[in-house]
Amino acid sequence: MKLVFAGTPEVAVPALDALIASDRHEVAAVVTRPDAPAGRGRRLVASPVAERAEEAGIEVLKPGRPRDEEFLARLREIGPDCCPVVAYGALLPKVALDVPARGWVNLHFSLLPAWRGAAPVQHAVMAGDEITGASTFLIEEGLDSGPVYGTVTEPVRPTDTSGDLLTRLAFAGSGLLVATMDGIEDGSLRAVPQPADGVSLAPKITVEDARIEWSAPALRVDRVVRGCTPAPGAWTEFRGERLKVRTAVLAPDQVDLAPGELGVGKKNLYVGTGSDAVELLWVQAQGKKPMAAADWARGVRITTGERLG
Repeated sequence: MKLVFAGTPEVAVPALDALIASDRHEVAAVVTRPDAPAGRGRRLVASPVAERAEEAGIEVLKPGRPRDEEFLARLREIGPDCCPVVAYGALLPKVALDVPARGWVNLHFSLLPAWRGAAPVQHAVMAGDEITGASTFLIEEGLDSGPVYGTVTEPVRPTDTSGDLLTRLAFAGSGLLVATMDGIEDGSLRAVPQPADGVSLAPKITVEDARIEWSAPALRVDRVVRGCTPAPGAWTEFRGERLKVRTAVLAPDQVDLAPGELGVGKKNLYVGTGSDAVELLWVQAQGKKPMAAADWARGVRITTGERLG
């Protein structure tokens, strides 16, 4: 099939690479979000998908909105059979959805109908899911509600951050997306409607969602830290300033600390929760680089009874 691939961040690149490598399909063009300011100089930078497409000599389309007439005219001119999508980052209007004969097919990083929305992997980690995966489905106007072509499963490991899990899903999902394109092309795949039961939503994680509540059980604190790593970053407050918690582990032997209370050992830093304590391994003070939590604690000279939050 002739394909137009839509995607933006780094997590979409493995799927683009897999489609480029396929000997059954042609990636005729790529659709991605416009260049965005980045870095200290805030200069405009192309998306990872745009950079990869340009390296491969593939035409790149960067509409401000997918309903822009200039973009739609070019899409019709290319005439794709199907448009695979991975983390594009913009809602597709019906006028765009109607262009490819076989529709737009999204690779979504959950086992639908679970975790429909922008942050399925973060929500899966924060909810304590033991199994997640990826799904390919035919995009319709509802939120991630279209019929499903196929799925792959992936265990959520006890120490997984959302970044760890998303990296694995990006590669596992790339194979699923290619297999889905193959099945659509040869007629061996039919999309199956999602069940009405088991729907859960995964809206974007806000900075406030990433704030650690030390009165919660240690298991909940651990899941918030892992689910919000690398973005937006779990955080708390210390002496009136924000402190990011980059890595923490459960410390069930440390039970004598009140919620938020800090306990300093020779090479360890503990903090109390609503149940057992957790050990902080890496933290990042406001305006500083990440550092080992024990080194940070020595630098700020924590006093007995001081708390986070």
